[in-house]
This record gives sequence, C-alpha cells and structure tokens, in this order.
Amino acid sequence: VHRKCLCVEAKRPPIHPRAMKAAATLLVLLGSGARGVAVQEQAAVAANPIRKVVTMLQNMQTKVTEEGKREQELYDKFMCYCKTSGGDLDKSIADAEA
Repeated sequence: VHRKCLCVEAKRPPIHPRAMKAAATLLVLLGSGARGVAVQEQAAVAANPIRKVVTMLQNMQTKVTEEGKREQELYDKFMCYCKTSGGDLDKSIADAEA
C-alpha cells in the first residue's frame, strides 16, 4: 500500500557550503541561460578553451540541480516517515509487551 504524505512541517536539510559556492560560481559564469546538451556538446568540440570550461560548468550545473531534486524528494519521504511512523512503532511495542 503506497500512501503519499503531505507533511507541511518538513524543513530542507542544510545546503553544503561547497555546493553553494559551486552554484554561485556557475550563476556568475553562465549569466545568460542554459542551452540544450546536444548543442553544448557540439559547441564544445569547435569552441575555444574558455567555451569548453563554460560548457562543462553548465553540464555540471544541470547534474547538480537534478541531484538536488532527487535528494529533496528523499528527504521529504524520510521526514514523512519519521513523523508518521511514531504511532505505528508505539502500537507495535505496546502489542508486544501485552
């Protein structure tokens, strides 16, 4: 049985300082916005070294963003479990002691 938890009180985990630095650096370097990955890879082949570095950072930004979304989903599920499983554990302990 799958049930979706709508825990409102869940707080986000603290952001790692290195991740914040990397994100800030990426935002400063990118400025304009991301292109498609295929266009980036094609441009990286014929681009100068600076363009290659910027393209690499753009790809890294995409990966970090995706990882952040996955981690947030896992954190939300964990917080939901922590908040909703207490009653189940208490009941099972009481049943075992009885």
